[in-house]
Amino acid sequence: MTEAAFHPDAPTDLDEIRGSIAEYSLEAADRVVNEILDRIEALVPFPHQGFRRPNLTSRPLRFVLVREYLIAYPPEKQPLWVVRSFADGATLV
Repeated sequence: MTEAAFHPDAPTDLDEIRGSIAEYSLEAADRVVNEILDRIEALVPFPHQGFRRPNLTSRPLRFVLVREYLIAYPPEKQPLWVVRSFADGATLV
């Protein structure tokens, strides 16, 4: 099975998510980041299950939501290429 690969900024996104939640609870921070990583792993065999967000980007990206965080990735890229992970409502650059 193919695995996921990460854009150089994507791990920083996960660190920022973890850090913002860890201010309140380290356990919750780890739980949320693990949920995001589990969802990314589940995308690998079925990358087209995400949805488009034309209000965020005109690029051919798909998105999945984990709690209030979006994972952005191009579904045709192999291995699955995670572009960003960010809070829904944030701006994708």
